[in-house]
Amino acid sequence: MQKIILVGYMGSGKSTIGKLLAEKTGIPFFDLDEMIEKNTQKTISELFFEMGEIQFRKLEHKTLIDFMAIHQYYVLSLGGGTPCYANNHLQLQKEDVVSVYLKGSNGELINRLAPQKKHRPLIAHQSDEELHEFIAKHLFDRSYFYHQSKHTVSVDGKNPDAVADEIKELLT
Repeated sequence: MQKIILVGYMGSGKSTIGKLLAEKTGIPFFDLDEMIEKNTQKTISELFFEMGEIQFRKLEHKTLIDFMAIHQYYVLSLGGGTPCYANNHLQLQKEDVVSVYLKGSNGELINRLAPQKKHRPLIAHQSDEELHEFIAKHLFDRSYFYHQSKHTVSVDGKNPDAVADEIKELLT
């Protein structure tokens, strides 16, 4: 029974790769953001706006801890900021967890995120020039937490299927 947790910055492909990995391994896939949206009947953007980031992060932490206490095997995609708050990064180091940081370079992430800005609450109001600096700063700030994962897999220049195969190789 595998407990696989995928972390990385927004746009790194956590959900897409997680779904592919679940198909390839037969392990059920879960997305933390989708669970929160289902439980609250609100989008992550709405929750950020209504609750503020601190209250959202508390809800996110509780959802993660409750999920991990109940489920025995899974592929779980975390939100981009999840490992950085409430000591969530400690969950990545648990003995029975295979944690993988999907690492994207600043350039790769900008190329992926620029067309999706309006759907991403943290970058929705950034100009293209501001986006570059914003992502670089976030990657620097979050690097410690992302690197608490047991494995790092680069997503630069790779299609999601190839990344899922690379992670599957780590499991054997």
